Amino acid sequence: MKLTPAEWKLMHAAWKAHPATARGIADRLPGENKWAYTTIKTMLTRLVTKGALAERKEGNTSLYEPLISRRKARAIALQALASDAFDGTFGALMHFMVAQEKISPAERRRLKELLDGGRNKGGTKR
Repeated sequence: MKLTPAEWKLMHAAWKAHPATARGIADRLPGENKWAYTTIKTMLTRLVTKGALAERKEGNTSLYEPLISRRKARAIALQALASDAFDGTFGALMHFMVAQEKISPAERRRLKELLDGGRNKGGTKR
């Protein structure tokens, strides 16, 4: 399931608190998003069709709940990026990210820990 940038924004809002109404999700969107209520409803319907959200009715009100975790959605997006832009290899993606120097020194240390076996300071696997 590939999410558009707009759908990601809606999913982030839905993950914050759920179940949620369309109005509740709209209220949690970043300030720069001034979408009409009907636009939000249309996008939520698309997310239901994609299987990212569940919709149930309580009277005349639709309540939306994520069917996919944030972690799973990120994994799918990362796999798609690796597949589309890096010939399907995570190594090439990681190399690109490190070479672009968009990783802070703390993130580099944590990445090295993960690559060295995923051990935290206590010596146990995470």
